[in-house]
Amino acid sequence: MIYTTNAIENVHRQFRKVTKNRSLFPNDDALIKMLYLAYRDISKKWTRPVRNWTFIISQLSIRFEERLKNVL
Repeated sequence: MIYTTNAIENVHRQFRKVTKNRSLFPNDDALIKMLYLAYRDISKKWTRPVRNWTFIISQLSIRFEERLKNVL
């Protein structure tokens, strides 16, 4: 139904690209801020809609009716 491996690998690749240039961060907060800013820029590129989303959501609502009751 939903194949997310490529999207996740793409985000990880972008994170590695950002953090590769700086091998040492002064503290954990600096790394978190850097990843947040990278994520903000990466997410702007996600403009394509999910293909067959109406079919996917209908199948999910059938198979996981209890979990999606309050969402839909």
